[in-house]
Amino acid sequence: MKIGTDGVLLGSWTSVKHNPFNVLDIGAGTGILSLMLAQRSSAQQIEAIEIDDNAYEQCAENFENSTWNDRLFCYHASLLEFVEEVEDAFDLIICNPPFYSEDYKTKDKSRDLARFNDAMPFKHIVYAVAHLLSENGLFSIIIPRKEEANFIELTSSIGLHAQRILHIKGNPDSEVKRSLIEFSYQETEVKTSELIIETSRHNYTQDYIDLTKDFYLKM
Repeated sequence: MKIGTDGVLLGSWTSVKHNPFNVLDIGAGTGILSLMLAQRSSAQQIEAIEIDDNAYEQCAENFENSTWNDRLFCYHASLLEFVEEVEDAFDLIICNPPFYSEDYKTKDKSRDLARFNDAMPFKHIVYAVAHLLSENGLFSIIIPRKEEANFIELTSSIGLHAQRILHIKGNPDSEVKRSLIEFSYQETEVKTSELIIETSRHNYTQDYIDLTKDFYLKM
């Protein structure tokens, strides 16, 4: 599975200013978000959940080969299984969920599992956050812009409030396609901003470069 722009954006943008001790990466894929947060923070315990066999094996291998392998742990389990077994509360929960809801499927079951939201419904994510997020913790997610209002309403049912929202546009003339949202149990005024990725093909904006440069070899 390739590293996508969504993951790079979320891993770069998510706040670690509250110095989380432990982090949970829901649906880790190859582990990119966990690795980015290990690089950006001093979190001592970064746990990742991945249900797909191949992605789990790749995630575990990436963790083992990384500089931060003593802080990274990958679990081969479904989200609901993890919730039932774990009693910890996490200071930061991060999720780049599957959210392609088109009416077609490919012949690659692993790719389908990662790309289609029937593999991890939003309700399951919110249920997990309700059980696993610490009182002063943050929950950060990237979703389609069209799902933003519904997702915020869903999270409000467990007492979470949006703190920051970043709207992503591919270029100056395109529509907003993605929303990055950060939640907490504290109710404050929502800070909303916008980021444009490119001015033209492979000509990245300064905002995008400033946000993500720590994670690219050439930027």
